[in-house]
Amino acid sequence: MTPSRQRARRARGQQRGIAMLEAIIAILILAIGLLGTVGLQARSYSALSDASMRAEATIAGERLFGIMSNDLPNLASYALAENGTAGPAVAPWLADTRAQIPGAIVSVRLVPQNATTTMVEISIRWTRKTGGAENRHVLTSYIARAS
Repeated sequence: MTPSRQRARRARGQQRGIAMLEAIIAILILAIGLLGTVGLQARSYSALSDASMRAEATIAGERLFGIMSNDLPNLASYALAENGTAGPAVAPWLADTRAQIPGAIVSVRLVPQNATTTMVEISIRWTRKTGGAENRHVLTSYIARAS
């Protein structure tokens, strides 16, 4: 056997197992990528759920603004402190809001600006999951009586 053939044979012997090592490294990289994808999917689901609750809070607040605008003589009866007892004017809206946003803590604050205009601030707080961060959505509108 010539010396060049002997070197080629030794080189092939030293190369054994390289393909297996490359395969293991490729599987490891794939596994890390798949774990990252699963984590990203979980975060996107959480963000989607939070966005859905914010949309519900916005819809609920806008609905109450509409109700209040159509009931100007009784505007003061819509005031509601956090965890306070809802009056008959705001109770149906509050029950519906709590059905849409479980565990919602709601307050409705009325601040007279002048003789014809009242600022209305609706605050809706909720926690999406136990131990999670609290979300708060505040809507502000001005309701004016015709002079």
